[in-house]
Amino acid sequence: MLDELKDANGYIIGKIEEKDPLILEMEAFALEHNVPIVTKEVAKYLEFLVSTHNFKNILEIGTAIGYSGTIMGRIAKKNGGKLTTIEIDEVRYNQALENFKKGDLLDSINPILGDGVEEIKKLDEKFDFVFIDASKGHYMEFFNDSFERLSENGMIFIDNIMFRGYLYKEYPKRFKTIVRRLDEFITYLYRNHDFVLLPFGDGIGLVSNKVMK
Repeated sequence: MLDELKDANGYIIGKIEEKDPLILEMEAFALEHNVPIVTKEVAKYLEFLVSTHNFKNILEIGTAIGYSGTIMGRIAKKNGGKLTTIEIDEVRYNQALENFKKGDLLDSINPILGDGVEEIKKLDEKFDFVFIDASKGHYMEFFNDSFERLSENGMIFIDNIMFRGYLYKEYPKRFKTIVRRLDEFITYLYRNHDFVLLPFGDGIGLVSNKVMK
């Protein structure tokens, strides 16, 4: 293997040629301001997954600047659906609104400013796709509440579930509780749900609510 190809993720990222101006603008902003967004290879996988399944009613927990929301929101709008997205940070929430406006998506997005732990419980509709990318210490709670609102044959996409690789390598002591909770969460998912763990990006967990006929 060539020296410059450090890992599989790096190879994949090197093959991605992003041309969309808004996506490129958000990537540059995130890099400059240290805003966590999904990695490029995860973004492409997310787009592929949502598009090929024709998901319409989507829930996102963790809007940030609207990067992943723009990707999913475009597909939801094309399919005649909508994206409901929750963000706890008011600055990030307002930045996301600006990006949704630039992408002509405001008419098909339901933005919510608040804590996902509380806001998910207030939702009284069903979603066919849920994207979780918020506070890692609350992933179990986010999952349980959103799974209750998941449609038959729906899917939950959990990003950063391996938390910087700290689940399998040495980590700072301050992250002990988060690492333990994520490890317990993954064990729970394997034991109780139709779950698969994919080791690219920062770890992706997929849960299906497929109904067998």
